[in-house]
Amino acid sequence: MPGAPRRIKVQRRGPLLVEGPVEVELEDGTTVSSDRFRVALCTCRRSRRFPWCDTSHRARSSGTDDGPATER
Repeated sequence: MPGAPRRIKVQRRGPLLVEGPVEVELEDGTTVSSDRFRVALCTCRRSRRFPWCDTSHRARSSGTDDGPATER
């Protein structure tokens, strides 16, 4: 029986906030997990703790790069 869907909050210039606990499968096939009630997943790939966000995105200079393209 499937459980309730996970809620994911998308933030511009920030991480994806996911209601936990979660398991994340990485590109190389390994799985990492967190049992926290909410986790922040890195979307900029600057995190030293990838896939978990360590707020490295805040150090980005304020140029014209708005991150991934989004539909407006």
